[in-house]
Amino acid sequence: MKTFLILISTLFSSIFFFPEDSKINDFNPKSSLTDVLMTLGDKKPLHYTNKKDTAIIKQGLEIVTKGRTVSPSGKMSHLQSKYFTCIDCHNVLMEDPNLRKSDPDARLSYAVKKDIPFLSGTTFYGMVNREHWYNDDYQIKYGDLVKPAKDTLVNAIHLCTVECSQGRAFEKWELKAVMAYLYSIEYKLEDLKLTPEDYKKLNSYKKGEKNTALIKWLKTFYLQKSPATFLDPIPSDKREMGKNGNAENGKLIYDKSCMHCHATGRVTNFTLDQDKIDLKFLKKHMGGNKHYSLYTITRKGTYALPGYRPYMPNYTLERLSHQQLEDLAAYVNN
Repeated sequence: MKTFLILISTLFSSIFFFPEDSKINDFNPKSSLTDVLMTLGDKKPLHYTNKKDTAIIKQGLEIVTKGRTVSPSGKMSHLQSKYFTCIDCHNVLMEDPNLRKSDPDARLSYAVKKDIPFLSGTTFYGMVNREHWYNDDYQIKYGDLVKPAKDTLVNAIHLCTVECSQGRAFEKWELKAVMAYLYSIEYKLEDLKLTPEDYKKLNSYKKGEKNTALIKWLKTFYLQKSPATFLDPIPSDKREMGKNGNAENGKLIYDKSCMHCHATGRVTNFTLDQDKIDLKFLKKHMGGNKHYSLYTITRKGTYALPGYRPYMPNYTLERLSHQQLEDLAAYVNN
């Protein structure tokens, strides 16, 4: 409900009147990035939708957060997955204070400040504004399945629903609803933190023409993809085992990341809490190379197994740094 209220507030904030000094010519801080780029002459994205019906957006929100919603027939839809919902791995709010780079340290601080999870998957906020998905090393995990999903968001969504969530593909109406929702949480110009000089430059565009230089310049304010570097676990003989870690920072990771999935009633049967018994168990297995080792599980994850489909996704370097892993180990050790 909280997320939905935030969404509705964001949607309707765009109709509020801006004082004259905050509105500069055609574009203002609340302008959607897609509208701006298309006005500048950029090509329409393949996944583009201009559906702004709040009822359809609400359907998409419920599919993303609950895995099901009321279908056009008036009946409750079947769960998209019996094992995961989208928000088990992805935020729906902005998570990177600087959209120009993927910085796990800045992201953790921002997650604490905004009280959002620190997750292995990139946020859905601004996802429609990217041009690439399942980037870089994800081909190692999914092989040829990634090829049609790398540059087409609809294909990326289908890959996620079937492979990542271990569920079924969306029906057409569900996909339309999800896309409408994703467009409701696309970037606004204010997210790019443009200066007054930037707005002046942007509003110097030539109407009715393709402003190639401005399009290219505007796209430098945010990443076109979420970089992903897969890593092997650090060898046992080279691990610091939390010796040089910050336990206080490690607790934040434990609370914002580990407990998001491993708390009682969440998506895994390997439950954890702040109990000393659980922390001692993790400490005992930290030095090994099995799934219970923090060093192994975070970098390699697990795969779905017959009879137990929920799995743990791996954390790429961009989603969890080496130092953050040492911080987590320091918290468990202490």
